[in-house]
Amino acid sequence: MRKNIKITAAAAATAALALGLSACGTDSDPASKGETGAKADTSKALVVAASPTPHADILNYVKKNLADKAGLKLEVKEFTDYVLPNTATENGQVDANFFQHKPYLDDFNKKNKTHIVPVVNVHLEPLGLYSKKIKDVKDIKAGQTVAVPNDTTNEGRALQLLAENGLITIKDGVGTNAKISDITDKKGLEFKELEAATVPRALDDVDAAVINGNYAIEADLKPAQDSLVLEKAEGNPYANFLAVKDGNEDDPRVQKLAELLNSDEVKKFIEDTYKGSIVPAFGEPAKS
Repeated sequence: MRKNIKITAAAAATAALALGLSACGTDSDPASKGETGAKADTSKALVVAASPTPHADILNYVKKNLADKAGLKLEVKEFTDYVLPNTATENGQVDANFFQHKPYLDDFNKKNKTHIVPVVNVHLEPLGLYSKKIKDVKDIKAGQTVAVPNDTTNEGRALQLLAENGLITIKDGVGTNAKISDITDKKGLEFKELEAATVPRALDDVDAAVINGNYAIEADLKPAQDSLVLEKAEGNPYANFLAVKDGNEDDPRVQKLAELLNSDEVKKFIEDTYKGSIVPAFGEPAKS
């Protein structure tokens, strides 16, 4: 998932969404359900809010190829912002969502007093270091400029990637919360902080840039081939996961979808479709 994305009139859109969903009153409308969690009506569709790519693509693969056989009715609702999926899940307008990672969710819950919890990890969109001028990370030298995302979540993530590859040194203990001010040794590098979505466009103007996986794909970069270094999937706190409102983890439909999302079939779909630009990262989400 990406931290920075176009969010247009979020408050108005939230109200519109609430009105639209309450007006529909269809069988698949979670707002019309009397029970949730373990007592949820399994004959009704599980409605999942998702970002279009890759989240909705993965869910639609499950819907078309796996859900019927598993006895799961699945409805996918696409959202192009990162606020409405969580607010709609909190309000019961959808049953679950699939678009975010743990650091983003923790920050969202804290700021919005929501109660969304992760269920199961699915994939990672690896953040990588790219350059049009340098062929090997070892060739990055003092005096060169590196662009990094300027938002809290992604900047810390970017600096951690640079530190892990020996390009900078950061304070002990800051981890993925690192800021530029936490760099203890820049090793002669200069940094340009930019909105995450604009970083790919800066590649011509800087020596290297740390770019989110989804933005790299949108810029026609192939992370598995074009990056100098990529994040590792194992143990990565930025794995994207299926999430629900606290208390709904025991919904049999949610448990069934979680199982399907971590299946061998979905693993193969991700690997064959995204060819390393997005990688499976199955298993239990990181703890807070």
